[in-house]
Amino acid sequence: MHDTRIPEIIHVSFAFSDIPELSGKTAIVTGANTGIGLEIARGLARKGARVLLACRDGDKATAAIEDISRGPERVDLDFLPLDLANMASIREAARLAGEEPKIDMLVNNAGIMIPPLDHAIGGAESQFAVNHLGHFALTGLLLGKLAADGGARVVSQSSIAHRGAKIDFDNLDGSRGYVRTQFYGQSKLANLLFALELDRRLRAAGSPVVSIACHPGVAQSELTRHMGVLGKIFGPAVGIFLNTSAQGALPALQAATDPAAEGGDYYGPYGLREMSGNTSGAAYATPTARDPLLAARLWAKSVELTGVDPGLPPAAA
Repeated sequence: MHDTRIPEIIHVSFAFSDIPELSGKTAIVTGANTGIGLEIARGLARKGARVLLACRDGDKATAAIEDISRGPERVDLDFLPLDLANMASIREAARLAGEEPKIDMLVNNAGIMIPPLDHAIGGAESQFAVNHLGHFALTGLLLGKLAADGGARVVSQSSIAHRGAKIDFDNLDGSRGYVRTQFYGQSKLANLLFALELDRRLRAAGSPVVSIACHPGVAQSELTRHMGVLGKIFGPAVGIFLNTSAQGALPALQAATDPAAEGGDYYGPYGLREMSGNTSGAAYATPTARDPLLAARLWAKSVELTGVDPGLPPAAA
């Protein structure tokens, strides 16, 4: 029987000034052309990392590269074409990324929120497919590369929306009913379950790769684009009253760079019930998110739907 006790959270905060020098490091950031992903890429690049902006739209990626390059630092940036709804695109992105001399950080940040019902990988509803399955497949395809040169960090972006969510394995395609917010919460719970299960399996396999999760609190981003008029009002207001995109990027930057971070950690902003703040630290993951039996079931379903098996057996109970 698994332990459902809530672990003690030790509040040791991390600020932008704590991001270490990253010269010689290479990072992939999905969804890096806008919002939080753009700020994650900016934070890594301005500390010297080579950053591959993994996104669908080449024009937007070029604009993001130009934006980051306007800073005073010399940056090393490149576009990695990636459509997380399409397995062929994911496989090609993994092939291209594999040509890099090394990869030190894979930041699985991209996501969609509350779109109309649509389907993608394996016939799954699009939020589950893009937010979870696409990143599961990309990570699995890159594991060999990530393990080279001493091992990399895999960072998975979850959300406080994982609280109260569940995985409805009998309705992953939405055919038995589709409530947008519930499916978004399900996808974010899947992100966190995957991140923690990935680390358990990596440890059991003796891999040098570590898996760390994070969430941005409530931060300004383009995720509100499917909210219509309300989104146009709510999006900018978030940046004023809660977190800007830059603040929302900080937990991912901690997960990717903090020398004290360890596999299985989960980071989020400190302030207003983890919704906002200028510093980051240990965040709260629900007992459901820490359930290894649920995570193992999700892992098996993800292999089935993506056709990608990361090759990591379950950790011992």
